[in-house]
Amino acid sequence: MKFKQKDVLGLEGLSPQEINLILDTAEPMKEIMTRDIKKVPTLRGHSVITLFYEPSTRTRTSFELAAKYLGADTSSVTVAASSVKKGESLRDTARTLEAMAADVIIIRHSAAGAPHQLARWVSARVINAGDGAHEHPTQALLDMYTIREKKGGLQGLKVAILGDISHSRVARSNIWGLTKMGAQVRVVGPTTLMPPEIDKLGVEVYHHWEEGLRDVDVINVLRIQLERQKKGLFPSIREYTQLYGLDQKKLQAAKSDVLVLHPGPVNRGIEISPDVQDGPHAAINEQVTNGVAVRMALLYLLMARGEQDEVPA
Repeated sequence: MKFKQKDVLGLEGLSPQEINLILDTAEPMKEIMTRDIKKVPTLRGHSVITLFYEPSTRTRTSFELAAKYLGADTSSVTVAASSVKKGESLRDTARTLEAMAADVIIIRHSAAGAPHQLARWVSARVINAGDGAHEHPTQALLDMYTIREKKGGLQGLKVAILGDISHSRVARSNIWGLTKMGAQVRVVGPTTLMPPEIDKLGVEVYHHWEEGLRDVDVINVLRIQLERQKKGLFPSIREYTQLYGLDQKKLQAAKSDVLVLHPGPVNRGIEISPDVQDGPHAAINEQVTNGVAVRMALLYLLMARGEQDEVPA
């Protein structure tokens, strides 16, 4: 099948078939990354712009590398050094980038829905690299790719998402994607970090780790957003770590071959202990590698749709 979407704004709007197509396409993209010369001319002549209103290391760099590995030209707009600091609106920034004939704009913004607005204003393809606490579709796609690679599939797996569910765009995208692909999703965390009516998204809700992590195949640990501590959503970092930080004791509740994921950056020793983070169950660094492959797949499917029928060899 061909990928018919103009933009990738969230996993809520993608079908299981489209998600499978992205994950399948990422496999040969990962092979390109193992070559001595990590470059193919597939997207030569195309332009990709990253527009990040929030800080990023992994997402931004992996998108830029993904575009370069496929032969596209890249440009990075750093908001702190752009006209945004002079008061330029998102709409005017969009018009400027449109006038420069960008083919793809990758945006991260603190406001939920900003990528959707941008997609209405430009003819370029738009990829959501994170919007507020709404969605982070490419992180969920790379998480699913990693799970599928390690476990052989997604259907029927028990996946626990552990931590600050309420403020996590990663959690929302994973919930949308994993449930569509047939996984059984649990969310585990304190009541103050759990959004109301989260169960209506088709997940099981647990507030105690003993029950939430029991017999799961995958644990996806979320970053504790330390800035939330100022709002008094949990008593202290130490208490949070004792109750919800993933350590060897809590790991024992899961299956013996449990896979541990984390979107990064990691608050080492807070939401996950160093021996688990660096241990045999964790695939955190592999997630970073797979993130490049998945983003290569997305760029290829968005820009080469209708132009090529075969993934580059």
